[in-house]
Amino acid sequence: MKQISSTYPKLAIAVALALLVAFLASGQSVASESKLPEPKSVIIDKSLSTNQAQKAIHAAKLFYAFWDTGNPEFAKLALDANFTDRTLPQGRPQGVAGPLFASSNFRHAVPDLRCNIEQLIVAGDRVVAHLHFSGHFNGAFGQKQGTGQTVDFIATDILRVQDGRITDNWHIEDNLTLMQQLGIVQPSYVRP
Repeated sequence: MKQISSTYPKLAIAVALALLVAFLASGQSVASESKLPEPKSVIIDKSLSTNQAQKAIHAAKLFYAFWDTGNPEFAKLALDANFTDRTLPQGRPQGVAGPLFASSNFRHAVPDLRCNIEQLIVAGDRVVAHLHFSGHFNGAFGQKQGTGQTVDFIATDILRVQDGRITDNWHIEDNLTLMQQLGIVQPSYVRP
């Protein structure tokens, strides 16, 4: 009977290590999956396959985990390399760098920023997200220094998801409410 070489266990260990390195290099993280936010409501087009709907929801949850935590790894997992912001604000870079830039800048003003997913609507290759942002203005926004005032506003995204990655985003934020809460714009009242 031929004896099994001692290289077999070494080969198995090498293969296991190579798989682990490949897994880690892909950016996937077992720990991060437990941190994904759960939408309060999800509405799914019944014509979608379960697989397609789940991929779209997962991409959206990764993206909003990024907004909720500021962790750029979530954005890198959610966004396609050719991601396009279809409502790009002036001064923000296009592509994946755009959301990273926006989050970093906004977290300088609101370090405890939270993003809750009120609802997701999944239809075709689109996910519409109704979002609720909150936190406290303890940092600086431009020349304005915060004094801890509450920030509480909504936003809506329309995401295009292809092959489990977000390729496009159309977004609108309630910037008037935000600017009033930051003290940059004074509320105007209509006289009776």
